[in-house]
Amino acid sequence: MALHALALNCTLKPSPAVSSTERLAREVLDALEDHGVEGEHVRVVDLDIRPGVEKDMGDGDEWPRLRDKILATDILVFATPTWMGQTTSVGQRVLERLDAELSETDAEGRPTMFGKVAIVAVVGNEDGAHHICADVFQALDDVGFTIPAQGCTYWNGEAMGSVDYIDLNARAESTDAATATAAANAAHLAGLLAASAYPVPES
Repeated sequence: MALHALALNCTLKPSPAVSSTERLAREVLDALEDHGVEGEHVRVVDLDIRPGVEKDMGDGDEWPRLRDKILATDILVFATPTWMGQTTSVGQRVLERLDAELSETDAEGRPTMFGKVAIVAVVGNEDGAHHICADVFQALDDVGFTIPAQGCTYWNGEAMGSVDYIDLNARAESTDAATATAAANAAHLAGLLAASAYPVPES
């Protein structure tokens, strides 16, 4: 069974600005491709995602179209830079909009995000990657995503430095290793869940 991954790039920079987050997100997609997983990258800030906690906030809200992509994917890659030790406002909005899935189920009664795997990728020239991963993992778990073992990858530059991930001339070996592990485990877990779904929760 072919698996699909969707990378949501939560950078604050609209296209076509260069993005360190996009570089890491695409590296994750490349690593997933090594396991036969097809991938797609979306820069969320390019879309008009309205604030709110409903599936469709109306008035030109582009979340429903992005939600369709999430519903159709097997692996979600949540990619974000670090700002003030936190995910971006764009990333927080994605999590807030996913809150609507708490009341949504499939035809058999499973929450809509059951069976989907999520991994997190973080870049920044300040600390905060572990904190971001913890917060994002908790939010994604709440709405039904499954988190694989060592399901995050990150790069932190020198504290208070000016070098970004996109500026690196060589690959960061430790980040590459974490990316490879996260991708391998995500693909493995997604395959298992595709073959054997979670039971329908008791009402």
